[in-house]
Amino acid sequence: MSSIVKFFVAPDDTSAALALQTGPGRAFESLSFGNFDPEEAVIEWECLLAGGSFKELVDAGEPRIVAGQDNDGCVVFAISPRLSTALADAGHSRLRDIGVSWAQQRADDGEAIDTEIAEAIVGELAGLVSSARRQDHDVYCWVA
Repeated sequence: MSSIVKFFVAPDDTSAALALQTGPGRAFESLSFGNFDPEEAVIEWECLLAGGSFKELVDAGEPRIVAGQDNDGCVVFAISPRLSTALADAGHSRLRDIGVSWAQQRADDGEAIDTEIAEAIVGELAGLVSSARRQDHDVYCWVA
């Protein structure tokens, strides 16, 4: 589980990779969260919003690492185009339902995430994705 999670908007992978050592900082529009595994979460959200299985997405290389190693150090990964589209297209009630379902999945696996916090994370991320799309940018995640 990660202690710092920052989703952020960047124009491309090269720009996003610059956030590896210190995080996105003020240079990028971002959201800060903590205490959940964002790599696992984005796969679960994509399954809930767009279908498919967790294993299929992992086998397809999701989430795609942009910089760093997934070995307890800092990492930057990209939010998949499929998840970005699903988040941007989902209405408020659908996003709320996804937050509730995700919180329940985490509870089933022994990880407590408050339902209201889960709803806020998914909803705020959808807003960030919409902002990124208006700028013709992508959303990434920095994990420390």
